[in-house]
Amino acid sequence: MSHALTVPTHDHVTDVTLRLLDHIFPLPRAFGVRLWNGLTLPAAGRSPFTLVLHHPATLRRMFSPPIERSLGEAFIYGDYDFEGDLIAAFTLFHVIFERPRSPGEIVDIVRDLLTLPQHGPARPIGRGRARLSGAKHSQERDRAAVQYHYDVGNEFYALWLDRYLQYSCAYFPTGTEDLDTAQECKLDLICRKLRLQPGERLLDIGCGWGGLVRYAAEQYGVQAVGITLSEKQAAYANAMIERAGLADRVAVRLQDYRAVQDGPFDKIVSIGMFEHVGRSQMSEYFAQAHRLLKPGGLFLNHGIAYWPGVAYGRPQWTGPAKWIAQWLLGSQSFSQSYIFPDGELEAVSEVNLLAEHSGFEVRDVENLREHYARTLRHWIKRLEDQRVEAIQLTDEVTYRTWRFYMAAAAYGFEGGYTNVNQSLLAKPDRGQSHLPLTRTDLCQPSRVEKPSQGSMHA
Repeated sequence: MSHALTVPTHDHVTDVTLRLLDHIFPLPRAFGVRLWNGLTLPAAGRSPFTLVLHHPATLRRMFSPPIERSLGEAFIYGDYDFEGDLIAAFTLFHVIFERPRSPGEIVDIVRDLLTLPQHGPARPIGRGRARLSGAKHSQERDRAAVQYHYDVGNEFYALWLDRYLQYSCAYFPTGTEDLDTAQECKLDLICRKLRLQPGERLLDIGCGWGGLVRYAAEQYGVQAVGITLSEKQAAYANAMIERAGLADRVAVRLQDYRAVQDGPFDKIVSIGMFEHVGRSQMSEYFAQAHRLLKPGGLFLNHGIAYWPGVAYGRPQWTGPAKWIAQWLLGSQSFSQSYIFPDGELEAVSEVNLLAEHSGFEVRDVENLREHYARTLRHWIKRLEDQRVEAIQLTDEVTYRTWRFYMAAAAYGFEGGYTNVNQSLLAKPDRGQSHLPLTRTDLCQPSRVEKPSQGSMHA
């Protein structure tokens, strides 16, 4: 039995909260709710998760403008929780953002929210929002944005990433691989798509902790340069390169892609860095890669993209309700504030068009959306299994931040709201791509299935 608008509890705050829940999440609800006083609102049917409100001010904190950011903040600071399937719980946010509401309904919700207590328990101290200065996507600001996310600590990431510390989607050829195997399959797939040959020079733009440059040198005999804007990543990567005995042909530098001048390279790769580039810099990004690449060379660009088609058929806000909704939701997203400041996603079609305008020929595009969803589920499980250690290395807020954002990302990939694509781009050599006539060479058994040849892992 669910509480409806007509069932008073003789407690003003509880009554207002119940009324708000029925307005914001209309009956019948597919999830349960539990209030701070133990009052439970059962789901209509079997519930994959329960929304837990920890104190009387929770809903006011959750829905204070800008709502999109406040919902994330209220979670990471512990005002509410989800018990059960955290990824499934993100259906709740779609109810909030996609259900059309009249201006009168919005006004009623706001009026009720303002009658709830303004202050709740003191929030714990965390990293706080990213506060960047300077021109957007300048080299200095880009470095600060990257360091905000990646310099949380190498030890923190090592708790739940694979042995190569790959912080991008893995590749699951059969769907049964564990995370370490799937990430090594991803590394091998990239090397094979680039058709790496011994002695070639490889540039990895945004190399992270250096896993790909080490793998490419060990397994394919290349000379590799990786660049990153994270001091902690660069220090870790070079230590692992030295430990693996690869310092004579592999190096990781603390450097912006726009500052690289030691081309030409035979092959270039960028895995999970493109989201940081920004629309205003994308043409320069591709132009720089084109300048650094030898004629006949290949550039594999791997990045997350949004799919414009996902909005087709959805209800749209119109008239005064649209203006009110825009004011309530705001432009300050949780991701921009706490995860990837200045990060931007574009449609892969638009991205590859910019690559073509820079002189590249698009030779292959592969969507790995389902692979990223699987990867994120592995990451979340591994992080949750290491909860105590993660909090000891960082704090409770950081732990909750990563759980929240990775669950949101998994929901997005599983639902088709976001994609991740690998685009293989060629710089023609007087019209020659120097690629095989077919893709059958990519279908041969990968090196992952062979015994390791002295790989050094963390």
